[in-house]
This record gives sequence, C-alpha cells and structure tokens, in this order.
Amino acid sequence: MSSNGTSAKPSPGLDLTGASTLEGMMLSWQQRIDPFGVTTSLLNAQAAWMMHPQELSRAIGAISGDVLALQQHLARRAMGLPSADVVTPQAGDARFADPVWSEAPTWDIVKESYLAITHRIEDMLFETPGLSDKERRRAAFWVREWLNAMAPNNFFLTNPLAMRKYVESNGESLVRGFKNFMRDAKAKNIRMVEADAFKVGTDLAITPGQVVFRNRLVELIHYTPTTAQVHKTPIVIITPWINKFYILDLTPKKSLVKYLTDQGYSVFITSWKNPTADMADVRFDDYLLEGVDQAVDAARKLCKAPQVHLTGYCIGGTLVATYMAWASRHYGEKKMPVAHWTLLTTLTDFSKPGDIDVFIDEGAICALEEKMAKTGYLAGDDMASSFRLLRSNTLVWHYFEKSYLFGEPLPPFDVLFWNMDTTRMPAAMHSFYLRQMYQHNNLMKRDALTVAGELIDLDRITQPLYAVSAEDDHIVPWRQSYRIRKYINVKAPVRFVLSTSGHILGIVNPVVTPPKRSFWVREPERNEHFEHWFNHAEKKPGSWWEDWLAWLSPQCGPMVDAPKVSAKTYPDLGPAPGTYVFEK
Repeated sequence: MSSNGTSAKPSPGLDLTGASTLEGMMLSWQQRIDPFGVTTSLLNAQAAWMMHPQELSRAIGAISGDVLALQQHLARRAMGLPSADVVTPQAGDARFADPVWSEAPTWDIVKESYLAITHRIEDMLFETPGLSDKERRRAAFWVREWLNAMAPNNFFLTNPLAMRKYVESNGESLVRGFKNFMRDAKAKNIRMVEADAFKVGTDLAITPGQVVFRNRLVELIHYTPTTAQVHKTPIVIITPWINKFYILDLTPKKSLVKYLTDQGYSVFITSWKNPTADMADVRFDDYLLEGVDQAVDAARKLCKAPQVHLTGYCIGGTLVATYMAWASRHYGEKKMPVAHWTLLTTLTDFSKPGDIDVFIDEGAICALEEKMAKTGYLAGDDMASSFRLLRSNTLVWHYFEKSYLFGEPLPPFDVLFWNMDTTRMPAAMHSFYLRQMYQHNNLMKRDALTVAGELIDLDRITQPLYAVSAEDDHIVPWRQSYRIRKYINVKAPVRFVLSTSGHILGIVNPVVTPPKRSFWVREPERNEHFEHWFNHAEKKPGSWWEDWLAWLSPQCGPMVDAPKVSAKTYPDLGPAPGTYVFEK
C-alpha cells in the first residue's frame, strides 16, 4: 500500500500487483527522518530491484545495449564519420541547444553519455517492480533532480560555452560569475531577476483604479473605466494568494485587467494580505466568506448590479469553484449573486495533480504542519522552491549556468520578478487545503466537504462556465483541469479552452499581431473524454482573450453608464495597486 492509500498499477511488461511489504516497513521511518522521500524513495527502489532479479537482469541487458550503441557512436565520431544521436534531447531541453554539443565530437560524446545514462536510470525507476506508482514517481523525481544538477553544462570544465566565454573575456566572465554567486549567497537564493529590476506601482500594476473595500484578508480594487459606458454585469477576479495579484496587471501591453477595461467592462480584482504569524488560525472558510463573498457583495453594490461574473485563477479558481457550490446552497437559485463564471488553469479534481504529487502524503504534510506550527505560516520561499524544483532545469540550473559560469547579468523579465515576489500561507488554511484537496480530493466528492457551514456539491452549479487550461502547465495539468466538466451540473453550459504555453504565459496571453500563440476551443459534453474533446476541438491562432470576450459580451448584459466611486458610498482607501501588495 502506498503512502497515500492508493494501490499500485502494474507497469508495462512487469507483473506487479501492489506496493511491497518493505515499503510499508520503511514508511514510519521515512515520515520521521525523510518526510519528502529524498533518500528513502531511492533506497526503496534499490531494495525492490534487488528483490526482483529477473527484472533486474532484463534492465541490465537494456543498459548493455545502450553502452554498445554509445561505443559505436564514439567510434564513428572519433573517425570523423557522421552518426545519429543515441539519445535525442527532449523538446524544450535547451541545455544542449548550442551547435557545439553536436558538431564537436568530444562534446557530442559527453552529451550523449550523460543523456543515455540519465534516461536509462529514470526509465528503471519508473518501472521499479514491487513499488506503488507514487513511490516510483517520487524516486524518479528526486533522482532526476540529482541528475539535473550533475549535467555537464553545470560545470566549468565540461561546459564548452563557459570555457569559450572565459577565453573571449580574458577571464572576466568568471569574475562576474563570482560576483553573481556572492549576490545570490547573500539573498540565499539563485535569483532569476534582480530585486530592483521593477517597481510595483511604477513599472508594474499601473492600471488606474481605486481600492473600494478592505478587510483583514483582502483589498478589492476597482479599475477606472476607460469607456463612457460599460457592460451592466461587472467582472470580479479572484487571484491566487500564493503570489501577488499583479500577474494580471503587469505592463500595460500584458495587462488582462486593462484589456477588459478598454473593452467596456467594469473590473474588480482581489489583492490578498500577506499573512503574518498572528493570522495562523485563518481558515479556508475565511478566504471564502471574507474574501470572495464580500468582494462579490461590494462589486454588486458599487455597480448596482444583481449579479457579477466571477473569475478565478489557479488556487483562486479552486476557491471560486468552492464558492459557486457554497453560494448555490447558501443563497439558492433566485438569490445567487453570480450569473456566470470563468476558471483559469484551475484544479478541482486533485487525483492526478502532476509532479507536485511527490510532495503530498501523510509524512510530508505532517512535516509541513510541524514547521507551520512554529511560525504560524508557510514561508513564501518554501512554496516557490517547491515549484522551481518541478522544472529545475529551466528555473534553477539555467540561471546557475548563465549567472555563475557565463557571468551574464539577469534579464529584466517582469513575469520572473512577479514570481520572486512571494507571499506566505496561513497555517490553518494551508493545512486544510493540502489535506482536503490534494490528499483526500474531497472537492469533487458530493457533500464530502463542509465549508463555511455548507456542504459542498459541485453538481449544484448550473451557471455557464468558461474554463481555460494551458498545454504545458506543470502545476495544473490540463487533462485534470478539463475534468470540471464532469462534476458540475449537466445543465451548465461549458466552453473549454486549451492554450499553448504554460501556467503563466498561457494566461498572460495578450492579443498581438502576428499572433505568438494559439488555442483549442470546444464545448464538451459532460462525460466526454479529454482525448475526444481535443481531437474534435477547433484550433485557432492568437490569444483566447478575444474568444473569451465574444463569450462574455452577450452574457454581461447591455451597456450602462460607468459606475462612479464616491466617498459618500465608499471611504477613500487609496489608489491602485493598494497597500497589501507592498507587504513583504
């Protein structure tokens, strides 16, 4: 039995029935000494292979085939003859993109040897007999992290580009690299962007607006209309609280809220407070009641509108989905404050959450709870580090190579600046979220979850939904995001979009000419499989923003005079971007 209580599924070619007794024996020790399975997962895998000699001999035979292929490749390259790669780097692997790794025989052999070894080791771990699926994935994940760190491009003497830059700069590249290293050592982090590259309120988050509501958890920003008239139904955007809100209001050309405002919509957005130790007891329920419910109420009153369009992004979308089920029961159909809604890269079914699953089991959650009990929160750097590990080649070792071995300055990239502007998680809320959503997957189970005094049943949701996912999203796999269609009411119209790019750039996807990206779109049936949907979806060039507006426009009602925020109705709480966004 695996650590999360699920049975193992046999891998192709192996007769596997479930997790081994050894795995269960080591579980208790692992939870105390190594809660994230960094070393124990590998020990489990090694022991499992030793207990299955037949499968081990078969794997060794495959390794022998790789060695023979490498020897033949080496011989042909040494004689100056062309030779096809033994292992081709995966699409998107930029580590060996420079021609020198293929054109120079020496470096080609270094590259091919590394890739062949790493691919075979990972394949063996994914096929480990006698371990649960989750333990196989965990072992492969942590070994992959080590293998990524050991890549030849991460060392000066095995990186031809670093040595070339050293010669061309007369050694200055390494001098600059050492200065960059000392900068990051002081920051205790491998930086992706300089801390002063941008200034919030001056360079980023500059769309004009006003804070119209504030409580202990959230500020609600209303953006100043840029058109004389706006659609009657306002848009309320619930942002994730694991980062600052301004990912949706970067520069004017990338700002989703500016785009909506310029198209004649009255737009509100949440800016969450960065929790402190005295907020340790703040619950998920509080985020729903004091966050979403009060934001929706404030927007309705300011715009004098009976309902709003509610949008949620990432964990903010999970909260929105919970709120929609909660409000359907709490307010009833006639008093429902939301007319229709949008989810942006959101999980509601956590059964297969992607690589983040390696951090989710009883031992890992207990370790996090113990840590949060001492501080009252989960530090933002801890959360950011976990997500960076999921793509360590691009989010860690890329900057190691560029900063330290090449001595290059960090590029001023606004998305990366936002990514480094982390926030904390209240202990009670985060524990609830990890256990009820990730560990037990209770949101998709009817009446299995009680939030703010109401049983949560997604099937009660009948309001039209526009859902957006991203093809390369490693945080919210699109196939899981798609499953929202299965759980909300069959009467609810759903338009599902799959954008190219990842979790951030699939959403921060402005309309440009010529188009940079594309998207697939189609209305799925309730039980339609994602493969069937994808095969029949229409692929369109450009940004899904325009398709969203075409869907929103007829639903957000007629054009009315833009609302005016007066001090008589709302106190002067200051201009956008507010005050909570500046809290560190």
